[in-house]
Amino acid sequence: MKHGKKYLEAAKAVDRAAQYEVSEAVSLVKKTATAKFDETIEAHIRTGCDGRHADQQIRGAVVLPHGTGKKVRVLVFAKGDKVAEAEEAGAEFVGGEELIPKIQNENWFEFDVVVATPDMMGVVGRLGRVLGPKGLMPNPKAGTVTMDVKKAVADIKAGKIEYRLDKTNIIHVPIGKASFSEEQLADNFQTLIDAINKVKPSTLKGQYLKSVTLTSTMGPGVKLNVAKLTN
Repeated sequence: MKHGKKYLEAAKAVDRAAQYEVSEAVSLVKKTATAKFDETIEAHIRTGCDGRHADQQIRGAVVLPHGTGKKVRVLVFAKGDKVAEAEEAGAEFVGGEELIPKIQNENWFEFDVVVATPDMMGVVGRLGRVLGPKGLMPNPKAGTVTMDVKKAVADIKAGKIEYRLDKTNIIHVPIGKASFSEEQLADNFQTLIDAINKVKPSTLKGQYLKSVTLTSTMGPGVKLNVAKLTN
């Protein structure tokens, strides 16, 4: 992959062989985020888990104390008094059966997170093929299948993010924007790592966190000292 001048210049500031402390890594990632837009800062966590085993699949959600810096659009599948509850909580879209053709046939995806009450999962299940591959399927582990739609929407708006293993057993999650202060990014990152440490599978043999890298949208990756991140 060919990198531009800006990237190559930024990459000089990062020692690729080094493993940095969180505060140093955050500082470097902010410094090397030199694009003209407010870059997203992401954490990429390579685990020793094998997601093919059900007992080693990691999936959950955590509310970042300073949010992600991104406006999140929420779609809620609900009926009865839960419709008003979702609207009052600030959900952009609320509906039921009538949304199925809109999503399936019109390719409508103007939302970032989907929440559903348990009694609507029969309806939402019919969208599994389109929502699943996009990582949008509601899930009880992530708190997006719930009767408490008010709390679910409020948490998402406050900066709740979902984490899960991808096919290569890596977790990719945003922890904020380059415009955040170093303290805000470090806080968000620590909250995420604490949550991931808590869900370490008891059946896992060997190292849990193999590598952790922080990066901005256009900048180089900065590796962290993994030994300091595990409980």
